[in-house]
Amino acid sequence: MIVRFRRARATALSLGAVLALTTACSFGPPDPDEQGAPPNLPKPSVSFSSEDQGDQEVAVTVLAKGLKVPWGMAFLPDGAALVTERDSGRILQVGPKSDANGLTVTEVQKLTEVQPSGDGGLLGIAVSPKYETDKAVFVYYSTAKDNRIGKLTLKGKLQPIVTGIPRSADGNGGALAFGPDNLLYAGTGDATNGTLAQNPKSLGGKILRMTTDGKPVADNPVKDSLVWSSGHRNVQGITWGADRKMYATESGQPRNGELNVIEKGKNYGWAKVDGAGNDPALVNPMQTWPTADSYCAGIAPVEQSLATACLLGQRIWLLNVTGNGTVLGSPQALLTKEYGRLRGLVLAPDGSLWASTSNQEPGGEPAPDDDRILRLVFSSGGAGRS
Repeated sequence: MIVRFRRARATALSLGAVLALTTACSFGPPDPDEQGAPPNLPKPSVSFSSEDQGDQEVAVTVLAKGLKVPWGMAFLPDGAALVTERDSGRILQVGPKSDANGLTVTEVQKLTEVQPSGDGGLLGIAVSPKYETDKAVFVYYSTAKDNRIGKLTLKGKLQPIVTGIPRSADGNGGALAFGPDNLLYAGTGDATNGTLAQNPKSLGGKILRMTTDGKPVADNPVKDSLVWSSGHRNVQGITWGADRKMYATESGQPRNGELNVIEKGKNYGWAKVDGAGNDPALVNPMQTWPTADSYCAGIAPVEQSLATACLLGQRIWLLNVTGNGTVLGSPQALLTKEYGRLRGLVLAPDGSLWASTSNQEPGGEPAPDDDRILRLVFSSGGAGRS
């Protein structure tokens, strides 16, 4: 697959400009918003093929700015997004209303239980599939001694449901998402201790699967264990494709960043191997990149493709994925060094992708508006294409 991308030169600071930008890129304009309704953004129409389609424009709209190390993003039923700030411990709401600066950003609450340091703090966030009735929100966060998963209603008390996930200066994981089975999954790190990823009694270096009370699920690989897969270095992004296959990013290894197809009970090799190996008992990555070009975190599906946002690589990698979980053609780099370090990446309700920058942290070079939430729309098959 040979796909060329050209970044649109315009950035918008209001919802009206968001819609104007999509129209300028030949995307069909949406119907007028109803008073009090969520933003009526264009519906998705994303398709990538293995044939050369020539230059493809990607409209990049700045939805919010002035954030500090935004980490997790998850959507409420009204179209607003909940965004965590790693170092401040704040949960922010982005949208659905807008003002002259873009979508309105409001602080929902600050979690005093969070003790940030290194790459730990307030990390992943997930909204209950039954939010309309239970109002439950879940967060992955660091304390002074461990990482935890907690449950709360917005502006309510945080209740820890999983404790004892290993904590260190780096390698704290933090991915959190509900799967197609409506169960909660979490990606942890090995806390820079490679022995934990292979230790079945440790929650470090694992992907966990649990009920909304933080309990193991009956059909997990091992009875009474939260562990779904093992041998991970640092899982900061998990998602599912349209075919219900699970994918996860892997970062922090000395040589390779990875993208893995996650299967029940499988061992992904760390710290026995860095990248692909020859041990049949270990699962090789679906894709690897040099660490300097990757260190990817957020990951999102785009029909037959996957996109992942990278910190050290300062880009989004786009991969065309086959039905059996292999990569077709070569991954394509998007927005390389245009916005600095990219961390979060989620599929929005309208089919666009929302990405977050992570420049207000060591290693970043913040622009005046950083950190930002970006909306990505593909002209040759994205949200709002006419």
